[in-house]
Amino acid sequence: MCGIAGFLGHGVWQGVEHAKAGLTQMAAAISSRGPDDSGLWVDEGVGVGLAHRRLSIVDLSPAGHQPMHSASGRYVIVYNGEVYNHDEIRRQLDASGLVPNWRGHSDTETLLAGFDAWGIEGTLERCVGMFAFALWDRQERTLTLARDRLGEKPLYYGWQGEGQKASLIFGSELKALRRHRQFYGEIDRDAISLLMRHNYIPAPYSIYRNIFKLPPGCLLTVRPDDGRDRPQPRQYWSLPQVAEVGRRNLHQGGADQIVDELEHLLKQVIGQQMVADVPLGAFLSGGVDSSTIVALMQAQAARPVRTFTIGFDEHGYDEAVHAREVATHLGTNHTELYVSPEEAMAVIPELPTIYDEPFSDSSQIPTYLVSRLARQHVTVSLSGDGGDEVFCGYTRYTATAAAWGKLSAVPRPLRRMGAAGIRAISPAHWDQAARFLPGLRKAAMGGRLGDKLHKAAGVLGSSSVDDLYMALVSHWSEPAALVLGAREPPTQLTGLAPSLDGLTPVERMMALDMVSYLPDDILTKVDRAAMSVSLETRVPLLDHRLVEFAWRLPQDVKLRDGEGKWALKQVLYRYVPRALIERPKMGFGVPLDSWLRGPLREWADALLEEGRLRRDGYFDYTAIQQKWREHLSGQRNWAYHLWDVLMFQAWQEAQLA
Repeated sequence: MCGIAGFLGHGVWQGVEHAKAGLTQMAAAISSRGPDDSGLWVDEGVGVGLAHRRLSIVDLSPAGHQPMHSASGRYVIVYNGEVYNHDEIRRQLDASGLVPNWRGHSDTETLLAGFDAWGIEGTLERCVGMFAFALWDRQERTLTLARDRLGEKPLYYGWQGEGQKASLIFGSELKALRRHRQFYGEIDRDAISLLMRHNYIPAPYSIYRNIFKLPPGCLLTVRPDDGRDRPQPRQYWSLPQVAEVGRRNLHQGGADQIVDELEHLLKQVIGQQMVADVPLGAFLSGGVDSSTIVALMQAQAARPVRTFTIGFDEHGYDEAVHAREVATHLGTNHTELYVSPEEAMAVIPELPTIYDEPFSDSSQIPTYLVSRLARQHVTVSLSGDGGDEVFCGYTRYTATAAAWGKLSAVPRPLRRMGAAGIRAISPAHWDQAARFLPGLRKAAMGGRLGDKLHKAAGVLGSSSVDDLYMALVSHWSEPAALVLGAREPPTQLTGLAPSLDGLTPVERMMALDMVSYLPDDILTKVDRAAMSVSLETRVPLLDHRLVEFAWRLPQDVKLRDGEGKWALKQVLYRYVPRALIERPKMGFGVPLDSWLRGPLREWADALLEEGRLRRDGYFDYTAIQQKWREHLSGQRNWAYHLWDVLMFQAWQEAQLA
């Protein structure tokens, strides 16, 4: 796992040494991604520069140093990631007689040999792994940027400057691009509106105008004189196509055969991801996904696997006890750390630097804490992320489909009238009514009936199941009205949505999550948290072979009798007793609502102060102030809406510091 950066275009550089000094600064900004080694390469005649920061995982020798040149001399690469089947690819190359000799045993060298033999896309078709790289082709005079199929590794790029002095700049994180002398850094108000809706900024957008995220499964090929044309990425792997092909070619075996094949494939995938020349472990929450990963790791390990979890004393937020029970049963070498609210909140000032652009999934806090804990003992950690999207684990999938089945039977005008009636009564009055009306008492269990009803009113006017799902996963429902001068741009969930007509509503939700929520929220959260402490994370459930296999499975082995991830659980129950796993899904969060009313109030007050919001000029301060007052009074729980604004405000403050 590493960090990469670079540029294409003469821009403002004057000579090789000047260009190298600029590259050094770009690479230094992402040094936590690669503390073990660094390297630069510049071709002054063309105006191309590549920079690399290395976290040594496989082949710790100087033979793994980057930028690396291919044996033919044609290609130069900076690369971030792991190709888990690179030994198999080497055997194919050896059998073909296309490689005269090997200098080391790094997967970077294997990639370059593949490019020489089969070309870029021919090599990527053979690769199993996670990666982002920049490849200069001396023969064709082209720069190719590439990102792995599911988007585990990040890559930003964009053109800065005008005319012949424009440069393409790129890097693993925005902080590298900000060090380039031509970086302009105009905040994109449209992107802020996306943040307010999703709590992340979805690809291809970033917080800055003209700076983009390369979408997962894409290549971008640029020539030195392409500044004006600004070519677009092209896909070499498509999740919608995988889903479409999978549904046309369903697995014909019975449930037992499917579970056997799934277990075999999981063992193969996890076994490949356990290969490293440095200490390796796994995150363990005690849930289905992480427990499955750890169980199959331990089944293939010669010694106890290192596992890590953090716990909170707050009721409803502590999974450590469940993780401990699973670890004890499997016999892992388990480390847990209970974190006080004060220790968790101490992370908040670091978030703008860790996440580099505004990002407001509040589980970023425990994710960082468990990454920091693991890095004290290992350099690589496997994670259970992706299981919900791949194997239909989120209850919101079935809940949305069921809700639409009922809502669609009611004419839309009547539903809108009902929503208006609900909103006409304040949440506080609904809560009071629940005490006296027997029909509302059951619905009020858990508190905040009024809050729940007002949220439900927001989706009653939905025109389709897709519209309903969008409403349910949105924070601010009209973010372009909240952000001054903004227009919400199309995303994979709206105007850029891929064709998924052949899928059921539940399958469409799964597919949309896999092309947006998964890479832009979940994988971003894990990558930035882990790499800020120089920890490599690997995500076995997102091996593309496993994803393609899962899309060929009949839906009733993923969702059976209302139970999601059925087939995956059957594999797990061969290693861990069902009683240790079966419990309500808890998630990986923090008590954000009470923190904002208590220990974080002064911090939030300062960032949400009316005069400050007016001066900054990004938000409709009246809407924010209203939600802040309602939240502080306990009238409504607006924690997630407010956290979106607070994370932008904190990020902006950090940029100005």
